[in-house]
Amino acid sequence: MDKIFTSYNIEDRSFVAFIKRQIHQELLQAKFSKNRVAEIDIIVSELTSNLIKHAGGGEMLYRMYEIEEQPLLEIVTIDQGPGITDVHKMMKDGISTTNTLGHGLGAIQRLSTEFQIYSLPKWGTITYTIVRPAQGKGKKQIDLEVKAVCVSKPSEVVCGDAYYVKRSRDYIKVFLGDGLGHGEHAYEAVAKAAEIIKTTQETDPVEIIRQMHAHVRKTRGLVASVAVLNLRAREWNICGVGNIATRFYGGILFKHYMPYNGIVGLNIPGTMNYTVIPAEKNQQLIMCSDGLRSRWDIGKYPSILKYDSMLLAAALYKDFNRRTDDSSVFIGKVTSDK
Repeated sequence: MDKIFTSYNIEDRSFVAFIKRQIHQELLQAKFSKNRVAEIDIIVSELTSNLIKHAGGGEMLYRMYEIEEQPLLEIVTIDQGPGITDVHKMMKDGISTTNTLGHGLGAIQRLSTEFQIYSLPKWGTITYTIVRPAQGKGKKQIDLEVKAVCVSKPSEVVCGDAYYVKRSRDYIKVFLGDGLGHGEHAYEAVAKAAEIIKTTQETDPVEIIRQMHAHVRKTRGLVASVAVLNLRAREWNICGVGNIATRFYGGILFKHYMPYNGIVGLNIPGTMNYTVIPAEKNQQLIMCSDGLRSRWDIGKYPSILKYDSMLLAAALYKDFNRRTDDSSVFIGKVTSDK
C-alpha cells in the first residue's frame, strides 16, 4: 500500500525544531546527500516559519517513499490564514508582508524539484513541495498521474484507509478502501484487500471486488472501490461497494458513480456490474473515503485544475475533513489518451 502522510499541527516555533530533526533523520536514512539534506532543512524551516508568521499556524503533511528505487519527499502545508492576493508577486525575492527579507518562497522554489502554491483571500493557502535527491525534474507518470492524501484518525498509529495503484502494459488498476472503524482492525481489513489488487491478474473490477470479499472474510470488513483504466479501449471500468464517494471530472463538470450497498467481507450483492466511463485527456478521477464530508464541490476553488492535483486533494482535505476518522482523497489524472 502507498505510504500515508504524517500530519503535524504547527502552532508555535517550539515544535518546529522537533519536526526538522524528524525529517532530517529520515532523509539521511533514505540516502539523500548531506548537501541535499541541508537544502531540505531550509525548505522545511521556511515552510514552517511561513505557517506561523503569516497564518498563525497550520498543518504540515509529509511522506517519503521510493519511485523506481529513488527516494522522494513530499510536503503539503495547509493553513486557514488570510491567503495571498497575488501569488506570482510574492514568489519574487524581496517581497514580504511581514517586514522580513522576503526570500522564503523564492528559496523554497529554487531548492525544490517542484513547488506550487494555491491560495484564496480569506480562505487560506496550500503549498505542495516535491524534493528528489538531485535537482531537476523527475520523470512524469504517463497515462495516469496519481496524487493522494491519506491520513490516519488523530491519535491513531495506523490508518484504516488505503489506496493502491497497479500498472501493466494495457491496464492501470486503482483501489481505494476504508476498513470499518479505525485502528488496527480497520488496517488489517484494508491491508488484506490490497493484497488482492497487488497479486490478481483479473481486470474486471467486479471480479476483483469478489476476490477481495472472499479474502477478507475473517476481518472486520471494508468499503471499497476498484477502477480499471483500459489503455487500449480508452475507458474506465469501475465497481464499488459501500460509501466511497467517486466522481469523474472533465473540467468542473463531473459524472458521479453510485456504488452498491454492502460491506466487502460481510455482505455484497449477488449481482453486480461495472460501469463504463470514457477516459479523456486531463480527466480526473476523484475518490474520497467517508472521513470527508461528501458534499464537496471543486467549483469553489477557482482555477485549481491548472495546478498539480495534490493541491486539489489538499484543498478537499482542508475543507471537508471530519477529523473523527481516517481520511483519504485520491486523484488520478489522465495525462495521455494514446
